[in-house]
Amino acid sequence: MGSGKAIVLLSGGLDSATCCAWAVVRDGCEVTALTFAYGQRHRLEVERAAALARSLGVVEHHVIKLDLASVGGSALTGEGKIPHGREDPTSGGIPPTYVPARNTVFLAHALAWAEARGMEAIYIGVNCVDFSGYPDCRPEFISAFQEVARLGTKAGVEGRAPEIRTPLLYLSKGEIIRHAVQLGVDLSLTLSCYEPDPSGRACGSCDSCILRRRGFEEAGIPDPTEYVR
Repeated sequence: MGSGKAIVLLSGGLDSATCCAWAVVRDGCEVTALTFAYGQRHRLEVERAAALARSLGVVEHHVIKLDLASVGGSALTGEGKIPHGREDPTSGGIPPTYVPARNTVFLAHALAWAEARGMEAIYIGVNCVDFSGYPDCRPEFISAFQEVARLGTKAGVEGRAPEIRTPLLYLSKGEIIRHAVQLGVDLSLTLSCYEPDPSGRACGSCDSCILRRRGFEEAGIPDPTEYVR
């Protein structure tokens, strides 16, 4: 579309913050960030997303309320316990922290915003290297949604479908952290934990915390996260 404008899905986590900084700093986009309050167990990530949006210099930040908790099927929305420890994501099992069709729903909203505002791109911080095995973080899913954008929108029919950009897709967590530092992300604002305590301290033992800790070790960068254990 050539507008230099983009939507970024900003959750408050490490990956989405790095993705947002990539769009603003490296690609020079005028960014509108979307954060979803979808019924997750805690609101801390929404608060962190707002702080990150301010620090990263996005033009607009919108919090969109959805009720995925009423759909059920995920430990992140209160159905079942958050597992601790790490399972091999290549084993084929989908962890209980998967939220049914979450990225499909988020990208559909982002696509509507991008088309309505004539934006050229949608950024999402999915990763298929150091990840929990969610099916909607795989390159096949992104390719399929790009086809949805091409076939299912007026902009797509006119050859102007927003591009789905995934700059972190094939990076390790350590590589993502190094990029975050280079891009000026305040990593102390990011929250990765699935089950933080009320003060915002990370549990230290959920899958996301384990990946985060390993990433900082790989990157050789001090981890600013305060962990319960």
